Amino acid sequence: MTPSASADLPPLAVYIHWPYCARICPYCDFNVVRDRGQAEQAALAQAIVADLRGQASLVGTRRLVSVFFGGGTPSLMRPEWVGAIVAEARRLWPASGSVEISLEANPTDAEAGRFAGFAEAGVNRLSLGVQALDDEALRFLGRNHDSAEALRAIGLARARFERLSIDLIYARPGQSAAEWADELRRAADLGAEHISPYQLTIEPGTAFDRAVGRGLFAPPGPDASAELYEITQGVLGAAGFDAYEVSNHARGEAARSRHNLAYWRGEDYLGAGPGAHGRITLGGGRVATEAEPKPPVYIARVAASGSGLAAVDLLQPRDVAIERLLMGLRIDEGVAWSELAALGLDPGASIVTQLAAEGLVAAGEDRLVATRRGRAVLDSLAAALVPDPSRVRS
Repeated sequence: MTPSASADLPPLAVYIHWPYCARICPYCDFNVVRDRGQAEQAALAQAIVADLRGQASLVGTRRLVSVFFGGGTPSLMRPEWVGAIVAEARRLWPASGSVEISLEANPTDAEAGRFAGFAEAGVNRLSLGVQALDDEALRFLGRNHDSAEALRAIGLARARFERLSIDLIYARPGQSAAEWADELRRAADLGAEHISPYQLTIEPGTAFDRAVGRGLFAPPGPDASAELYEITQGVLGAAGFDAYEVSNHARGEAARSRHNLAYWRGEDYLGAGPGAHGRITLGGGRVATEAEPKPPVYIARVAASGSGLAAVDLLQPRDVAIERLLMGLRIDEGVAWSELAALGLDPGASIVTQLAAEGLVAAGEDRLVATRRGRAVLDSLAAALVPDPSRVRS
């Protein structure tokens, strides 16, 4: 198929979940396991390639726009495994232009040869888990790198990859507004064109959840967290970063994450790898997919059936609309009214006019957009907009 012909196809983003980690961070609630032997990892890489082929028969012909290797720690993968997965995705789904190929990496995996191997495998965007530029904070977060390693990794990544994003975690216990502002300014000067500052969230069942329960530390309260959020917007905005999403800032549109925009815009995305989720439009309906979460079972399922999917469920229109509300309000372009019809929302709805009067949303003719103030309180905003708040989960 020619590039011009594929341009008319619906877009498809592909998410690859690599679950292995050298250590499990105390704040993490993702589907991760401790790093295992090379035999299982090699088998998983082969299973993911086969899973892509199996799911291609389900989703049909689409236009590939991105491949994202997340986890877990995808930088533990061998570059040749990454290359095989990228090549299969490109073979299965044509592209009309450049394809964003992202890989999450830890600073401890930053070796010139390793980064070169990932680049040769097709990776053109690295997402580096810096998390903090302070050694004491990194120890608290359970990271196995220090700030010097992080800075070295940033330098290597800038030299090798077309695009670089760095992750940071704020609202750490005892973190002052002045300290966070200084850390952000230093991060903005490091040359990355994309910065993702995430507020520390105490997720149920994590090591941090247990530590808070035992009284070992307390996260900042709502007022302190709100102040740190506003500082994030101000400092990064002054440094030339657009806050195009609640936790994502980019220097210009070209630096925005094409893959993550697929989630926030409600585009189709396919998930492969243990525990990966997907959303696919089939026959006019929105289908949610979920892969088997345990690596050995996932590998066996792919071998037996050609796919690692453990669940394929048709979503009801109301559930689709709730997802669109939650995702669409996260970004500066908002969400179209036509996608919210199942919730009874339109520019004239009383709750919409009330929230607009409070400065939390902008109700345009075609779209509903959360203002900067609204995005700061997104959970409560979404709960106000959905008639049954108990079904709102961000």
